[in-house]
Order: sequence, then structure tokens, then C-alpha cells
Amino acid sequence: MKNNLIVNPGKRELVESRGRKFLCYALRTDVVTERDRLEDIIRRFAASAVQPGDVLFISEKMVACTQGRAYPVKEIQVGPAARFLSRFVTRTPYGIGLAMPQTMQCAINEVGLPRILKAAVVGAVGKLFRQKGWFYRVAGDCVAAIDGPCSYTLPPYNQYVVLAPLNPSQAAERVSKQLGGIQVLIVDANDLGCKILGVSDPGIDCGMFLELLRQNPLGQSSQCTPIGIFRPVENHARETG
Repeated sequence: MKNNLIVNPGKRELVESRGRKFLCYALRTDVVTERDRLEDIIRRFAASAVQPGDVLFISEKMVACTQGRAYPVKEIQVGPAARFLSRFVTRTPYGIGLAMPQTMQCAINEVGLPRILKAAVVGAVGKLFRQKGWFYRVAGDCVAAIDGPCSYTLPPYNQYVVLAPLNPSQAAERVSKQLGGIQVLIVDANDLGCKILGVSDPGIDCGMFLELLRQNPLGQSSQCTPIGIFRPVENHARETG
């Protein structure tokens, strides 16, 4: 099945963590929208590629899109608080984050204005001590996972705000059952870092997989590869030996 698997440019096929080695592949899909069911996407693009012992990881953005959690920027009604707070967010080359009124409004809609205000105060204190990430520790992973529109994002999502998926562990469990019980991760990965938002099995070694995901092997622009596979090298050796 290797011919169905790719390694995105600039990424490593062989990755290692905590004494274990894995082959790391990505799977290309069609553009996913709210009209698609997650299970159908998995059946079409992943079911024939996975093997026993593999670990499947899925972009949280793809899961959210199948849940109807992607909204055109022009349809988001922005309030004065979002316009004000978005001015103080630092923009990075890896995404606009909450530095635009529409994404900040989505954050407020997700967790409420009081929590966002508290996060803003804590984040400001963190900056005084040159500490990053305090805002999102208070606001929560669902806010940190909000993706704003970017020029390099695959259309039409270059004009959308995508929220975090609902119940990501439940989604991972459903996919795991569909694929015969292999372990499944729902991940929020970019070039700044990675978080695991959902797991099919609470016993999964998330620390190890966070290290393996550090290279951000998925691609959601022209690569269109929101699904990936970790294949233990020992399993691959038995398959080809």
C-alpha cells in the first residue's frame, strides 16, 4: 500500500521518539466540506492504506469541517469587544490566529466574553515576564485551535474561520472502530507546535506522539493531506521481510 502514501516535501519519512522508530506518511484527500461525513472520508482515503499496528492521525480542521464548524468570514457578525481585543494579538507568519475581529468573535462565541477577558489579562501579565502562551492556557484548547483565513490555505478555506471540532475523542473512537481498532489521534499541528485534541484510547502515549508530530507532517494547502499514518518500523520490517 506504500504507493497510496506520500511524504510531504521537507518532511522526514523515518521519525523516532523514546527509542521507537516509525515511518511517517500522509494521505491525500479531496477538499472536505460540511457535506462530507468523516466516516466516508476515512473509508475512501484511509481504510485501504492502514495496517494493524498503525496509528492514524487526523487534522482537527478536517474533522471540524465535516461537523459544519467552518464559517465564511463575511458571514461572521463582529461585536465591539472582538474588534477591540483583536488589536492586541500578535500576528505570526504561521497564521492570523485571533488577530482579526472575526476570529476573536468566534473565540468569544465559544467560551464567553468573561473568559476571554480573563485570558487577555493573564496573557498581558505573561508578556511582562516574557512568557508566551498564558492567554491560551486560560482560554482553552478550543480557542487555541481556531484557524483564521490565510493566503496559503486551500480554497475555499482561505476565506473561512474554522473552529475546533466538537468531541474530538468521540470522533477518534468512531474512526478507530471503523478501522478495526487501530489507535487514532485528532491533532492540531502547525509549524509552531502541535496539540493532541482527541484520542481513541486514553492509554495512548501522547507525549511520544507529540514528539513525532513536531515536524508537522500534514499539509492543508496545495498538498491536501489532512490524514497521516505512523507505522512502527518493526511492523514494516515484518511486512517486507
